[in-house]
Amino acid sequence: MSARDAKKPKGTSTTRSNRAGLQFPVGRIHRQLREGRYASRIGAGAPVYLAAVLEYLAAEILELAGNASRDNKRVRIIPRHIQLAIRNDEELNKLLENVTIASGGVIPHINAVLLPPKSKGKDGASQEY
Repeated sequence: MSARDAKKPKGTSTTRSNRAGLQFPVGRIHRQLREGRYASRIGAGAPVYLAAVLEYLAAEILELAGNASRDNKRVRIIPRHIQLAIRNDEELNKLLENVTIASGGVIPHINAVLLPPKSKGKDGASQEY
């Protein structure tokens, strides 16, 4: 008896998320696309594609935020780590440039004009006599 001949029980069903190999819910996204009136008709592949894109973005942000939390010697990801992850990544920053993250803070930056001038002499004096 091969794998093709073996039939699964009638009561079991496979979700579209499982078929696509995704964690994000394809069925829920399909329902929200229909109820949102974005278009009069929604194809079968549209929610699968959208779920895959959203899952990829979430995984990317979480990976960078996890790295930021590890850099700060923390175990949990807080909004500050998400802010640092997004603002330090060029593409994510461009995508989310108009987004404000609550309790995210700002990116540390001091303009070069505001820094004290560097001394050129060996003895530390900045003026030459």
